[in-house]
Amino acid sequence: MMYLLLMVLLNALLAALFKLFVRFRVDNFQAIVVNYWVCVLTGSAFLGSFPVGAASLSRDWLGLCLLMGAGFISIFNLFAYCTRRDGITAATVANKLSLVIPVLFSIVLYDEHPGLVQWLGIVLAFPAVYLASLPKASMEKVSPHKHNLFWIVLLFIGSGLLDTAMKYAEQRYLATPSEQASYTIHLFFVAGTIGTLLLLFFLITGRMRFSWRNVAGGIALGVPNYFSIYFMIRMLNSNFIQSSAMIPLSNVGVLVASSLIAMLFFGERPSARNKLGLLLSLIVIALLAMS
Repeated sequence: MMYLLLMVLLNALLAALFKLFVRFRVDNFQAIVVNYWVCVLTGSAFLGSFPVGAASLSRDWLGLCLLMGAGFISIFNLFAYCTRRDGITAATVANKLSLVIPVLFSIVLYDEHPGLVQWLGIVLAFPAVYLASLPKASMEKVSPHKHNLFWIVLLFIGSGLLDTAMKYAEQRYLATPSEQASYTIHLFFVAGTIGTLLLLFFLITGRMRFSWRNVAGGIALGVPNYFSIYFMIRMLNSNFIQSSAMIPLSNVGVLVASSLIAMLFFGERPSARNKLGLLLSLIVIALLAMS
């Protein structure tokens, strides 16, 4: 339970930081790249050693780690692209509703058997996430062009597969806290390396301009970001409840916490649909907690 609460609070904090980035004109991509290296340093300090080295090449999970590290930065950029081209509503809903993929994989691969109350909570999580995610300014229907719809579908599948891969890694390879911390550091190391190469290319070709405010933003983002992933793995490994219920519960919890922060600290007022989504979210939390 503690890992779930910490993961939810840290993810809500990340959402608040991204809102502050807009106010202070922080470039998201540059801050994200810096954030990856801060995550590596934070994780190494937390673990008490730097686990990336020659021995990493012989780890059983290396291939999966490389794929997931690339997925981290790819999905982020795909989300940014879909937001710009198809609207924040389409991108957010595709990203959040992707939880259906790891839920189904958990039921099929790990022979989980949700009870009636759990199934009700899982099913209600989908309209809850959809309604709570809808921005007030985007209530009108978003009609992506035909070729853009491909990217929205790809975002949905990619986000879901990334969450599924995280569960698979935890289930197969990460039995101890030290292994979980080491794997998380390797993930961010791979993402940071890929991001740095891309950033150097953008800077050399003049597509981006460097600013120290982006470094400051990345430092602020890095510490909570590392622990959000670490506590997510610890949460999945805790067997608090089945992962088919844990994943919707954590997604809904993040939405509720983020919405409360937006209302209390950023003066945002939810629409009628947002309120309905938040009400459904509370019902989902209650159902999954009861189960």
